[in-house]
Amino acid sequence: MADDEQADVPRYLPENSPGSPDEDPIENARRAGKKNLLQWMEISVAEPEKRTVTSLKVQDTYIVYLIETRITDNSIQSPGDGTTSLWRRYSEFELLRNYLDIMYPHVVVPPLPEKKASYIWQNAPTDKLDPEFVERRRAALEIFLLRCAAHPQLSQDRIFIGFLQKAEGWKDMVYGTEFQSKAESKLKALSASFRLKKSDRKFDELKNYSNEMESNINNLLKIRARMADKLYGIHKIHANYGRVYCEWAGIEKEMASPLQSAGHYMNVYSQSVDSQLEEEEQYADQLKEYMAFAESLRSVCKKFECLQYDLERAEENLSTKSSQKEMLAQGKTGTFSLSGMKSKLFGSDTPEQRAEKIKQLDEQIKQAEIEVERASQETQDYVDSALRDIDRFKRQKVKDLKEIFTNYAVMQIKQCKKGIAIWTSAKDCFQKM
Repeated sequence: MADDEQADVPRYLPENSPGSPDEDPIENARRAGKKNLLQWMEISVAEPEKRTVTSLKVQDTYIVYLIETRITDNSIQSPGDGTTSLWRRYSEFELLRNYLDIMYPHVVVPPLPEKKASYIWQNAPTDKLDPEFVERRRAALEIFLLRCAAHPQLSQDRIFIGFLQKAEGWKDMVYGTEFQSKAESKLKALSASFRLKKSDRKFDELKNYSNEMESNINNLLKIRARMADKLYGIHKIHANYGRVYCEWAGIEKEMASPLQSAGHYMNVYSQSVDSQLEEEEQYADQLKEYMAFAESLRSVCKKFECLQYDLERAEENLSTKSSQKEMLAQGKTGTFSLSGMKSKLFGSDTPEQRAEKIKQLDEQIKQAEIEVERASQETQDYVDSALRDIDRFKRQKVKDLKEIFTNYAVMQIKQCKKGIAIWTSAKDCFQKM
């Protein structure tokens, strides 16, 4: 199924392309056997920019992000110098992700970064236009694009490629696909989850897994926020030590130099926490991404439940039609039905009428069998594709979390060594008194 979908992806010609297949880098890359964009293209969200628009005397301030691409494989022919750059708003990133989520329901689509800060501590920025928060979101948006560009199916989608390279008319391309009409309604998804008779153990386990992963990361982030508060407070108290030592140096002439130096080291220790907590925020953002991945996993499960629900309804319809035919052939009616009431009031059907009804039921049964076969095949194809992508996601998750936690531990070790060096220098100052 995955290979078929990839083969059906429409060819995309970048903006300002002369239209020649030989100069279309996407087609050239596919012919060269490139499985994703990152094998031959460099993608970056280079910088954010604040903009203000005035409409009806109301000012709307928002952030746009510069997306740059550059072809890194010299064997891939392209028009111009092989580079593109354009600006995108966060809302356009949202539109892209909604499109990918609907058009590729079996894929664990990467999540977008949060709209506003969460798990904050006392000195963390809370304004969504704060430069520090905007920079962290820029980095997270770049990760989102890189994850999509590394995926063998998402990276080949013409809408995704257009998002990277087509400055004008991209939204019209998206809405032209009518992707919203293909989305399962929330009511149907809710109904399917409660009325499903035969679930799949693997998808039940996946839902539990996503909930547990979300809960565990949520607890980690809460603990980290509390620790950041305490750590920040402890370090900043040392600024008071520094002030006291410096004031003391003014009245203790014999100990002035050691006290002044000790006060300096206390101030250095107080300020060292700022860079440490700023670096910690990067690791917190990476964990938040995986907490958001939990919803992507549940989305895959919901689509399966909708397909399984459709299959069960088709099987139930086939069973009902077959029962009706069997009872009609035996000259029986249901325990209570409209046809049964009519038979009692006006008499039973003639053999000719019964034969005609059986013939109609045969046609309906054939149609129901076709529908069951179609629904069964669609469900099986979805299960196979979804489980492959879930396996890919889990391998990626283990690799990423291992790197996150290892780097976090290394950072803490460096900070502890830095603190020990500062206190060792302060101790030497005290010993010189």
